Amino acid sequence: MIGTPGIGELVVVFLIALLLFGAKRLPEIGSSLGKGIREFKGSVREVQRELTIPKERKSIHRTASDPAQLASGAGEDGSDSGTRSLTTSDGK
Repeated sequence: MIGTPGIGELVVVFLIALLLFGAKRLPEIGSSLGKGIREFKGSVREVQRELTIPKERKSIHRTASDPAQLASGAGEDGSDSGTRSLTTSDGK
């Protein structure tokens, strides 16, 4: 069964990489690998954000239809909460 690599396996992989690429190129490769992983994680976060935005927009559209109902004059309890009587300063 394949599990997570232990210390021994990591040392062997590091030694093989050292032999293949040399001591001068190994830090450059590590840096490039780190940048690539960072960019990949950023792209994954961006895609996740784009997938959640449509859900938020749908909820905004749902609540936007409710004010039209309220503007028609009927409140939740059936009362006419959308109208107000206005009085002028002379009491009319």
